Amino acid sequence: MKVAELLVQCLENEGVEYIFGVPGEENIDLMDALLDSSIEFIVTHHETSAAFMAGTYGRLTGKPGVCLATLGPGATNLLTGVANANMDHCPLIAITGQAGLNRQHKISHQYYDLVNLYEPVTKWNAQIKTAEIVPEVVRKAYQLAIQEKPGATHIDLPEDIAGMEVEGSPLRVTGRSLPQADEKVIKKAAELIKQASYPLILAGNGITRGQAENIFQEFVEQTQLPVVHSFMGKGALSYKNDLSLLTAGISGKDYITCGFSQSDLIICIGFDIAETPPENWNPNRDTPILHIDTEDAETDSHYPVALNVIGDIKENLSELQKVLPVSNEKPEWIKSIREQALLELNEYKEDSGFPLKPQKIISDLREVLADEDIAISDVGAHKMWMARMYHTAHPNTCLISNGLASMGIAVPGAIAAKMAQPNRNVVAVCGDGSFQMTGAELETAVRLNLPIIVLLWRDDGYGLIEWHQLKKFERTSHISFGNPDYVQLAHSYGFEGMRIEQASDLKPALEQAVSLQKPVFIDCPVDYSENMKLTEKLKNINC
Repeated sequence: MKVAELLVQCLENEGVEYIFGVPGEENIDLMDALLDSSIEFIVTHHETSAAFMAGTYGRLTGKPGVCLATLGPGATNLLTGVANANMDHCPLIAITGQAGLNRQHKISHQYYDLVNLYEPVTKWNAQIKTAEIVPEVVRKAYQLAIQEKPGATHIDLPEDIAGMEVEGSPLRVTGRSLPQADEKVIKKAAELIKQASYPLILAGNGITRGQAENIFQEFVEQTQLPVVHSFMGKGALSYKNDLSLLTAGISGKDYITCGFSQSDLIICIGFDIAETPPENWNPNRDTPILHIDTEDAETDSHYPVALNVIGDIKENLSELQKVLPVSNEKPEWIKSIREQALLELNEYKEDSGFPLKPQKIISDLREVLADEDIAISDVGAHKMWMARMYHTAHPNTCLISNGLASMGIAVPGAIAAKMAQPNRNVVAVCGDGSFQMTGAELETAVRLNLPIIVLLWRDDGYGLIEWHQLKKFERTSHISFGNPDYVQLAHSYGFEGMRIEQASDLKPALEQAVSLQKPVFIDCPVDYSENMKLTEKLKNINC
């Protein structure tokens, strides 16, 4: 068989269901081999979108999403989405076509050294220079992509190698388990918690990655410890639980920072520093950290680790439960923090202002979507509002990319989310700036018959940058742009298009969108003057 055919067999052996990408001249052997494969190739309109889809699929399934591009501009386009998945710890395998080995020693049409280009944004990568190594390369790429902490790997396939004849077969797939922490470490961790007067948990995305949410919830109920979530850890504990202090991550003071300032021990579980800088919630560097994760903590002066508890999060929490007493006392100091944060959402439920306030948009969205449905937020001012106010009862029901945090992820991410979770409603929450970066994937959703909902917050500019400019300089600089008629644009792609013209329109529009079970686009003007009002409000919080 050809090398390309063997590579496809190896991917099938790993259980790959989809490859997202854009075909090119240098990967035509691989594209041809896929015609005889069980793997479905999902054609996208941009390589970055393909990687966003693969990363989201990897985050939701725990299996590496696979994306493909040709050499040169195809590979450089793919790079952003690969870097995004790697920093968010989403398992992903990127495959790039490449110039033949016979022209890699000189300046050549569309040729860049992709192994070196991808090296900083992947866990591991390699070029297939000889035909026989294909099974080893694919097995290693898959194994390292899912190994803690998960991330991106990259395979570079020169076109002359792809067409070569080869004999071989896929390697056997093997599992891998994480170790448990030593018993002495578990006992030391228990002592730290017992000695603390006001311990507080910061829950990160690693809890969900490690499928530890059930044991985590048991641990919280036993210890009665309050829980703050990172943007990517949302839902590890339901917002309905009295011990949930909701979400941290917005820079500066917030209701949740009152919880951190009260605490004398912060227990970080499955938390990655890339999610939210410790200087935002431990500014004086004086609150010790109990770090429970799969790897040692990143070195940071605002993250003073008293003890690392390293290994399988689920198993280590289970062992920790055994040596901690059962508590029946809910800490009273968290009650007012919860009340203030939840009140903020409810008080805008009947707001009639137009354009709509961010709080009103989120209130309506939260009322319409079921707890199991998925909202995926793009990057922009709306991301900060969604993180603070879209409260979740289950993990991975509000997807926020907060590592690389690349704009443009929501629409392609929603497509992948609907493929991974077809029985849940999926809403892409976009700003107009982020939507225009990958909006062509509306056609992909229609072609695949995926009933996603796109909820566009339209402000005709880069709202988050405007917010920062106003805070620092009290004036704005080069953040405005024009927009098309989004309802007409949606119709042209085959979406149902809806325009919000008064505040009372949004909730019925969302309800109709859910009931239609077809691709729906909702154009909703947003009043971002609320950004600076929030900034002023948070300045006056008295813990």
